[in-house]
Amino acid sequence: MQVESFFGWLGQALGSIIRFIVDGLSGLFGALTNAGGNFIDGLSRTLGMDTSIISIITLIIGLMLLYSAIRAFMRASIIMGIIWLLLGLWLLSWVVH
Repeated sequence: MQVESFFGWLGQALGSIIRFIVDGLSGLFGALTNAGGNFIDGLSRTLGMDTSIISIITLIIGLMLLYSAIRAFMRASIIMGIIWLLLGLWLLSWVVH
């Protein structure tokens, strides 16, 4: 009888530890999700764009095109720099109101 109560106590202690870890991680990931949502909401409000995933992806692609234009200008490739710049600005003009 003594052994059964020991293992019962051990199971409860282990379950309590696991529950504490799971609750802590759940709170952490909930806070990160909330922070990410607030960031996306603030970014889209400031730029005047929708909060859809398509708009966010389009914004990222447009910024990558502008980055490619800057890199092309730094390599002294004026024609490719102008092409990348125009493509990036054209794409960003669709997203930003």
